[in-house]
Amino acid sequence: MVTKADQPAAPRPARGTRPANRRSLVLAAAADLFYRKGYAQVSMKEIAEAVGVGASALYRHFPSKQDLLHAVVGDALGVVDALLGRLLADPTVDLTAEVARTMLEHRAIGILWHAEARHLSDDARTQLREQLRGIGSRLAELIRHQRRSVEDATADLLAWCVLAVTTSVSFHSVELPTDVFVRLMAEMAKAAMEVRVPRLRRVSAPTAATDEPWSPSRREAILNAATKLFARNGFANVGIEDIGASVGIAGPSVYNHFAAKEDILASAIIRGRELLYADLRRQLSRAGNPRDALERLLSGYAEFVFESPESIQLLISETGYLSADEQHRTRAAQYEYIAEWVGLLRQLTPTRDPDECRVRVQAALGIVNDVAATPHLRAFGNVDKAAIAVSGAVLGLA
Repeated sequence: MVTKADQPAAPRPARGTRPANRRSLVLAAAADLFYRKGYAQVSMKEIAEAVGVGASALYRHFPSKQDLLHAVVGDALGVVDALLGRLLADPTVDLTAEVARTMLEHRAIGILWHAEARHLSDDARTQLREQLRGIGSRLAELIRHQRRSVEDATADLLAWCVLAVTTSVSFHSVELPTDVFVRLMAEMAKAAMEVRVPRLRRVSAPTAATDEPWSPSRREAILNAATKLFARNGFANVGIEDIGASVGIAGPSVYNHFAAKEDILASAIIRGRELLYADLRRQLSRAGNPRDALERLLSGYAEFVFESPESIQLLISETGYLSADEQHRTRAAQYEYIAEWVGLLRQLTPTRDPDECRVRVQAALGIVNDVAATPHLRAFGNVDKAAIAVSGAVLGLA
């Protein structure tokens, strides 16, 4: 699903120049590299070279790579926040078109927040999370201006769905003419914003369990615990001692079940992709026509993601840590999985361009992924049904 490496690199300034906007150039170069390669694979030296300065000059602006990442993500979110402020001040502006255009111009935003921000400290992530919640609140306010009778909880959900639609472009490399792309993204955002969803029902918070979840074996317990740790903190930030401690054993004891940390990640990713493909085959075998198949696939996908959002997170952000062969197999499987959805959507709407269908499928899956990964939305017991309704509207099934 993610083909960041296919994106073109940002242009490099001439070495020896001292532009007045050097800080902005550094942020832009770092955002581009973090997006295409991933934070853990990028050095400060590489960022400095992209801007045409020495590494020491870079450290004068940002004391560490983590500080630079914090600034990059905060800057990206600030772009969206500023846009929503302008839209609130001028209600005559086309909301969906402006959001679509901005997200296409800043295509890296989705990856920077969903994948790379996990490398920040807890305090930094909390700060950025508050910034993101503010963005969600402003967008929900704009939606309430257009849908006067909508409840606050529903407006909030739809705001996050619109953000999911417009940031989904981070996770694929489809290219369309700019006007066509903006129009398509705006149409999907409008469909997400206007769809009628079930009234959200808040459920009481679950009682904290005193015991670890049951696992049939120690190996399974390690795999489940590591999957959660990798998804929350990123593979590079999790040590073997962390994994051992999460299941109540010493770190080296993990090697009795897995040869290396990389083998745990590979096992988790392989399991996730095989479960998705098995469900796809099962749902297709039960379907009677393309619409029925897409509806079944969407329900099955949502059930999997809401039960195991960590598995999807690994498929989205950690595939780059696999061996070259396993990376190839995983990305090929992801592409084939999306292609099945695209084929069904084209059968349902034969006049649609295949690239448009792929963009729609990625947006629909992105809605489910983002809603399932957002804790305050999961406080509603039927939010999965609401996410399915919004995704169906984006696909054109409503």
